Amino acid sequence: MDVDSAQKIIFIVAGEPSGDHHGAKLITAIKKIQSNISFTGHGGDKMAAAGGTIIEHIDHLAIMGFSEVIQHLPRMIYIMKKTVETIKRIKPDRVILIDYPGFNLHLAKNIQKLNIPITYFILPQAWAWKEKRVERMKTILDQALSIFPFEKEWFETRGLPIKYIGHPFAERIPVKKERVTFFQRHNLDPNDLIITLLPGSRQQEVNRHWPILLKTVDLLQKKVPSLRAVVGKAPNVVLSPLPNYINVEGKARLAMAYGTVAITSSGTATLECALEGIPSVVCYKLSLFSWIILKYLSNVSYVSIVNLIARKQIVCELIQYKMTPNNLVNNIMPLLEKKSPERKKILDGYKNIRKVIGKPGVYERAAKAIVKRL
Repeated sequence: MDVDSAQKIIFIVAGEPSGDHHGAKLITAIKKIQSNISFTGHGGDKMAAAGGTIIEHIDHLAIMGFSEVIQHLPRMIYIMKKTVETIKRIKPDRVILIDYPGFNLHLAKNIQKLNIPITYFILPQAWAWKEKRVERMKTILDQALSIFPFEKEWFETRGLPIKYIGHPFAERIPVKKERVTFFQRHNLDPNDLIITLLPGSRQQEVNRHWPILLKTVDLLQKKVPSLRAVVGKAPNVVLSPLPNYINVEGKARLAMAYGTVAITSSGTATLECALEGIPSVVCYKLSLFSWIILKYLSNVSYVSIVNLIARKQIVCELIQYKMTPNNLVNNIMPLLEKKSPERKKILDGYKNIRKVIGKPGVYERAAKAIVKRL
């Protein structure tokens, strides 16, 4: 249903696969309310399929870590300059920024003088590190849409009005678990235990994680011969070498649905594991330079979304030098026992996570809030 007959333009920016997914859902939800809006910006194939005109693909944008950003700085400066020039030229009615704070906050600052209202969907995690970003956000954002329940109080006590809309994962329909079919398709024994490997969605992080995960699985299989590995490989990354593991490329939720336990890189996958009910061990490894800077700037005790939402440790975190095959094995082994206290503690902790992420309708609520300000 159209609420305004005048044609409007929204410039939308996502820089990662997850942002592309959210951007596509948001475009679809906005068009259902007001169809006479065109979308242009940065994104991926999903946003393009939803009707967005993509002028910069996420394949050129997904960079992780301080040292990697420095390495690619000239290209990112060029993209920033080109983006600002495009926004000046097309004069959109609103700019929507999705996550990706390293680029998006700089973009917002660069276009502030153009007097184009800016919506930020999935806010920079200033509560985790670089709290001073809140001061900049207060001056450049017209609208801030939050996905975490604790963010509203945190940001508003620092002077930034927030609208909490719920987490996008509240939309997810649980995977239909056809265990027998899955096991038959992949030649698995019904009694096999499954370790799900989720090494990350960016090539840089996968390059650091994958050798450690390979060694971990090797050690685990020597202790538990019935253990089989299933990999939820992101479509845009290369895993090398790739042993005789079951690869469900682009279908990470399948890997979680049938897993006994998971090893996951810190990120949204930790929350996905909680919602699918698979105990996990969280790990992450940065370049040394990035790690030193992060330690200096970080404000929080945890890195995984599950622990941050719970405000206590639900899942084990093995970060940087703690991410070793032996440490992973020692933490995974108890979780392979169906009735172990370690496994029960995690599953009990997951129950509250499901309650606090909000109700379905997240994208619709975000779309209504945005359209109201057009």
